[in-house]
Amino acid sequence: MRPVDYLRPMPLTLSDVQSWLDRYIAAWRSNDAKLIGALFTDDVRYRYHPGDEPLVGRQTVVDSWLESPDEPDSWNAEYRAWSVTGDHAAATGETHYSNGSQYFNVYLLVFRDGACSEFTEWFVTPRSSTDG
Repeated sequence: MRPVDYLRPMPLTLSDVQSWLDRYIAAWRSNDAKLIGALFTDDVRYRYHPGDEPLVGRQTVVDSWLESPDEPDSWNAEYRAWSVTGDHAAATGETHYSNGSQYFNVYLLVFRDGACSEFTEWFVTPRSSTDG
């Protein structure tokens, strides 16, 4: 007998990913260990750069975020869910710091039970007027 359709896990949606990204920004701004930890699974694999060995585990990520936290009013960020396929998602956005630094971001994400289990960030800075 086939399971009843309403018992299937709900598929991940762009709205779910956007909600997670909004919570990511709020957690970053708060520098609150509980809010940061709530974003990730216990066994998350987190990369600040695609070639890095991942940080492994929720507490390791929380500790890394809080090692040298950004002051809450020193930056502004806006991230947008871009694509979802199954439990995989991609997001894009921009981060602006009050010192003039600017980054364009791409995140590749994998989710499990509403939390992120894999996180990889790509970021680039704007070209200068001499970059051609």
